[in-house]
Amino acid sequence: MESRKSGARNGQKLKILYLLQILMDYTDATHDITLQEIIDKLALYGVTAERKSLYDDFTKLAEFGIEVEKTQYNKNAHYKITNRKFELAELKLLVDSVQSAKFITEEKSHELIKKLEHLASKYEASNLQRQVYVSGRVKSMNTDVLTNVDMIHKAIASNVMISYQYYQWNTKKEMELRRNGERYVISPWGLLWEDENYYMVGFDQSADRIKHFRVDKMLNMRMESVKREGRERFQELNMGMYAKKMFGMFDGEEQRVTLLCKNEMAGVMIDRFGKEIPMLKADESHIKVIVNVALSRHFMGWLMSLSDGVRVISPEPVVFAIREEIERMKRQYDT
Repeated sequence: MESRKSGARNGQKLKILYLLQILMDYTDATHDITLQEIIDKLALYGVTAERKSLYDDFTKLAEFGIEVEKTQYNKNAHYKITNRKFELAELKLLVDSVQSAKFITEEKSHELIKKLEHLASKYEASNLQRQVYVSGRVKSMNTDVLTNVDMIHKAIASNVMISYQYYQWNTKKEMELRRNGERYVISPWGLLWEDENYYMVGFDQSADRIKHFRVDKMLNMRMESVKREGRERFQELNMGMYAKKMFGMFDGEEQRVTLLCKNEMAGVMIDRFGKEIPMLKADESHIKVIVNVALSRHFMGWLMSLSDGVRVISPEPVVFAIREEIERMKRQYDT
């Protein structure tokens, strides 16, 4: 008997928190709730409430920064929360990001989306659930991804190197460690989300160059006690420009190239390289665009996908390399 009374007293102490939970779950911009419905739902938590005490609770919530809007319909007053931390459109954007991120496993994607649903009312949460299309998408199978991301952030904050093993898939669809399992030792300087994947950008002292690695392909990561290297290189690096010049994040020798583009390709150039790129009039129907790119087959494939809309006109070694690639592909399909 005493235990039941104690539970009831504790429930009363938590009344305003239960009230907030009910308002968060059952109200939004298009849904409200009556005072009697609130009283009935509080009773499910073992909490009794009078109308006057609820008015006082609404005032306390307002003082705390949570606005509860009252609307009168005939004799009944209806209540709803009007200032949520996230709008439904913002939550949809976050759900879309979780869905499209290849580096997050399918299981973790569902888990994160469920957590995002709790930031909406039950009605809006069902709306979010209807647009979830995680099953069947190409997703990472590495469950350590979020742990890796957290460790990379900690290493950057602590100014130390990280080491890890790196894998690839073989023809048997098995994980196969690169370098026969030898650990990579890299100075991490940033994280980059590109082409639906997460990359760690760091300095490789042994190769004396900046490299990037897929976070979802890193295994058995650990922080080292050695201080990071390559600070001078990264002070000169614009991370946004680094991503733009790497097509599909495929590395290659950096080249400054001039593209001759039809006027209608201006939007494609801006979407890819940004508005700050030099864009010069060549003639009435063409423009010249000057950009830095990593010369790779992926870049050449991107050019070919634009058909006769874009053509590299300089430097000559790049033009020659593209001709060689075209000939190689022609020989491949002539056999």
